[in-house]
Amino acid sequence: MQIRFWGVRGTIPTPGPDTIEIGGNTSCIEVITSDKHRIIIDAGSGIRLLGKKLLQETTDRIVSTILISHTHWDHIQGFPFFLPVFGRTNRLVLVGQKKVGRRLEEVLAGQFIEPYLPYAYKSLPADLIVKEVKDGEQIVLGDQTVVKVADLNHPGGCLGFRIENSGAVFTYCSDVGHGNELDENVLRLAQGADLLIHDSHFATMEERDKYADWGHSTWYEAAQVALEAQVKNLGLFHYGPDLTDRDVFQILAKTRQVFPRTLLAKEGLEITLPLGDNLPD
Repeated sequence: MQIRFWGVRGTIPTPGPDTIEIGGNTSCIEVITSDKHRIIIDAGSGIRLLGKKLLQETTDRIVSTILISHTHWDHIQGFPFFLPVFGRTNRLVLVGQKKVGRRLEEVLAGQFIEPYLPYAYKSLPADLIVKEVKDGEQIVLGDQTVVKVADLNHPGGCLGFRIENSGAVFTYCSDVGHGNELDENVLRLAQGADLLIHDSHFATMEERDKYADWGHSTWYEAAQVALEAQVKNLGLFHYGPDLTDRDVFQILAKTRQVFPRTLLAKEGLEITLPLGDNLPD
């Protein structure tokens, strides 16, 4: 299973000299399974560059499954600028949380209206299929890949994902607040994973407690989940917009004191699961 990070920040894109090494785009990860299924996790601003790459490298039809953890803006704001949506032969399956009230397609389409954009969702040429899922469901992709979903503790709701492919396991829990106890759904999704990507929005527990209603975690809680769930490797992710590259590297050093097998999710980082002994820089 091959993984590439296209956006790793939370809340809002943060371009500039202080974020250039880690990257300033919001959440987006590309996963290529052993049987060549492309899974895109979240559609933050990072998905724009992924779309450009796909058009440059692909002469045939582009087929992808896009997993939307939730519809807070930093996780969907890049979707209107994802160029494959303008290709008539392309097929994109969008998977997100089933809720009472507004449907996933309505929320996504709400970005494609005046005064925000000059084109409508219904005018997009690509074949767009929207599938809503709920806690405990799973999606089968081909013969070798299963995606399991679970609800996470986050305002408005959020999904975590566990992708199992040919013996490798990748877990994504981008936005989650644990409170006084570790979220049981996160622990189940992460159990024994080759790589857990976990919310690391806050640098300190004091900051987390100050903004407890935001539904985010610290690097320390990410490390505790990694230990409890016995994951093989931990990836820090969804850094707060005020964290500079220097801040994030300091967080990495602290995390490795608790869970040595920790890496930083950085824009452009490519890894293959299962990982070997050497972690990416």
